Amino acid sequence: MLDNVTINQLRSFVAVCDQGSFSGAARQLGRAQSAISHAIKALESAFDVELFDRNTRKAQLTAAGRSLLPDARAVISRTEEMKTRAGSIARAGAPQLSVAVDVYFPRAHLIDGLRTLQAEFPTAAINLRITTMQAGERLVLEKVCALAITIENVPEVNPDAIERHWLCEAKMVTLCAPSHPLACTPKPIPQDEFRRHVQIVVTDNQPEAEKTQQGVAGKRLWLVNDLGAKRDLLKAGLGWGHLPRHLVGEDLAKGELVELKRRAWHLGPLTFVISQRRGHDFSPCESRLVELLGQPQCIPEEARPHPVSGKGAKT
Repeated sequence: MLDNVTINQLRSFVAVCDQGSFSGAARQLGRAQSAISHAIKALESAFDVELFDRNTRKAQLTAAGRSLLPDARAVISRTEEMKTRAGSIARAGAPQLSVAVDVYFPRAHLIDGLRTLQAEFPTAAINLRITTMQAGERLVLEKVCALAITIENVPEVNPDAIERHWLCEAKMVTLCAPSHPLACTPKPIPQDEFRRHVQIVVTDNQPEAEKTQQGVAGKRLWLVNDLGAKRDLLKAGLGWGHLPRHLVGEDLAKGELVELKRRAWHLGPLTFVISQRRGHDFSPCESRLVELLGQPQCIPEEARPHPVSGKGAKT
């Protein structure tokens, strides 16, 4: 029965193949040759196949043995990986990382940071929440998440309980579809002209959350609580709006969206901050993620750290 196969039997099988003889396998594993022979016979009985040709002086694999050897190596490799992971957990425990990330944060940069973190903390359990507006800080206050990446000009949920640390910025662009009337309007476009048309705005979907209105031109608003929905509505020509440049680079290149130049209307970059509970000390895993997400060489050009020159707007 396959349930009776042991890792030592598989090690004996692989050792005989690598050494070319039962005696060589015994020396490599520090076992008696009779023990190696017994392990191979037990393995052949469990598999109901012959692994070696007994009619040759050298341990020569049968067709079945050649077919099963890669599987045996893979099982041994996974076992060693499991032992290493178990040892790491026993020494330091399995790290837990719970983080809320604003939907506007550069997704490719986040993925790169998490990929590096996974390589450095292979046993870490990640709880990732993609949030909007104040939702990230609410998760921090509720202790669902240890930290949140938040937009700076989103009002703090509880300034007495939350502290913020600057992380990076992302450039914003004003956009519409090529079919939208603003696409044919002489540029730069005054704010009064923007007010004549529907603006698509991302807002918090929590009714008690405090709203922000920076970057909003007028009162003709369509409110959505999903960044992807806003992008789709803009591409469909249903309104105009602001989006991070890193998110729409491909849309601009394909001509599915066009950038609108504003006249006498400054739109600052989005400033991202790290939000954490006051007095909370980051674990090594949490500290490393913050470090990775703040590394200038890893951040898209549209979201590089640089001196803050103005406040961003979530619109």
